[in-house]
Amino acid sequence: MRRLSAVSTLALLLAAGAARAQAVDAASVDAAVQRVLPEVVTWRRDFHQHPELGFAETRSAGVIAEHLRSLGLEVRTGVGKTGVIGILRGTRPGRTVALRADMDALPVKEATGLPFASTAIGNYMGNTVPVAHACGHDMHMAMLMGAAEVLAGMKDRIAGTVVFVFQPAEEGAPPGEPKGGAALMIAEGALNDPKPEAIFGLHVVPGRPGSVFYRPEGFMAASDRVDISLKGKQTHGAWPWRGVDVIAVAGQVVETVNTLTARTVDPTTTPTVFTIATINAGVRYNIIPDSAWLAPVLTEAAGEGNVNPATPPTTVAEDFSYFQQVIPGVFYHLGASPDGVDPATSAPNHSPEFSPNEKVLPLGVKTHVLTALRFLEQS
Repeated sequence: MRRLSAVSTLALLLAAGAARAQAVDAASVDAAVQRVLPEVVTWRRDFHQHPELGFAETRSAGVIAEHLRSLGLEVRTGVGKTGVIGILRGTRPGRTVALRADMDALPVKEATGLPFASTAIGNYMGNTVPVAHACGHDMHMAMLMGAAEVLAGMKDRIAGTVVFVFQPAEEGAPPGEPKGGAALMIAEGALNDPKPEAIFGLHVVPGRPGSVFYRPEGFMAASDRVDISLKGKQTHGAWPWRGVDVIAVAGQVVETVNTLTARTVDPTTTPTVFTIATINAGVRYNIIPDSAWLAPVLTEAAGEGNVNPATPPTTVAEDFSYFQQVIPGVFYHLGASPDGVDPATSAPNHSPEFSPNEKVLPLGVKTHVLTALRFLEQS
């Protein structure tokens, strides 16, 4: 499991921030977010139409880097292969905070029916596959680009530094790669020069549009990939007794694995899932880890009654927690189900029909901006 550090301290700091005199009021943030919103929608749809798999996000990285440079930020590219770092230095010295968005898409054939749906293809495990933003990372990139523009416009009112981290390969290391995007960016200095004191991130998921949810300490799961290789003895299908039937053995392995967690782990203390998702190269294994905790700044962004600080833990995962092994961090979810659709039945992340609601884009931008501002306002 991933180490969760200094979350309670972060919560106290952010809570204190809400009580202090605030250099930038929420109304000013609201107005700035509305001004940048048309761009955010355009970026989101462009990214959605041009998805790229992990460590192949060259076009996305180029669009992001060009935008950050246009804002006058210091920009580093190629951090973790295709990762992008943007650095905004306020006009006065102060603390340093990081905001993160992931960039990669999935080998999924989109079935949303959107006018800007993906028809892209890519290469995965030696196969030509359809590619789509079936997890919402197109939304995440657009939100953080919007937040960068809003914060850059407030540079003269900012004491401190904001580091924007655009991360590749959140969905895990592609076959043959020893590290996924977060781990590789850290190894290549993403959190150095300047070193943030904390990092914040978000993810769109099925949920009531406009809602924000998280939980203290462990929120999402750790994820580990297990590869099992079986070797049989090939024979004619009519003479199975003359060989070793590896398909039959694979079936026995699946049956055994499906009972492992139910018989070896107490689900009341440690929610655990062990899934065999592909056999004989298939398409892809699943996801990666995370956690979170926050304070009044989310209510300031989303409004009273729209923040749930005690959401149940989930067995999906995220690699944001690699950053949290180095510095304290907070991760939260934005409800983004389509209008009029019950979140319990709306298409989940990673499905061909997953289509997050664009109405939550301004909330995503606003939570990024206010989180950075309120953190930097602490002495």
